[in-house]
Amino acid sequence: MPTIAQEKDSEVPSRMRIGELAARAEVSHRTVHYYERIGLLQPSERHGKGYRYYDAEALARLRKIRQLQELGLNLEEIGEVIDLYFADPSGVTGKRRVREILQGHLAEADRKRAELEGFCADLRAGIARLDRLIAEAERGAS
Repeated sequence: MPTIAQEKDSEVPSRMRIGELAARAEVSHRTVHYYERIGLLQPSERHGKGYRYYDAEALARLRKIRQLQELGLNLEEIGEVIDLYFADPSGVTGKRRVREILQGHLAEADRKRAELEGFCADLRAGIARLDRLIAEAERGAS
């Protein structure tokens, strides 16, 4: 039997309260509120005493947010691309922008790796110098 996260879209209710949405998306209701606050998600309806209702698109957005996080995007970057996935049914526009972001992450990682490799080389040189000094001191003490 599929988990709620694996269910078919036809099984998703057209109207969900926050608890059901959160459970289906496998996030906390606090996460849903936070995503609303930062503009990644909006309820489809509000009623009376502040009850929020969400539709299948809200669930799809939450799932897409998780996928984008798993790719390494932060919430600010997700905010830049999330609407592209829902404006373009093919998803190509969003994928192109995500690719650009990931290329930027890779360039930054390569830069940091080069810095770290330089630091490691400096450490190795310092250790080798100390090894020579220690060996000289030990020879002089004998």
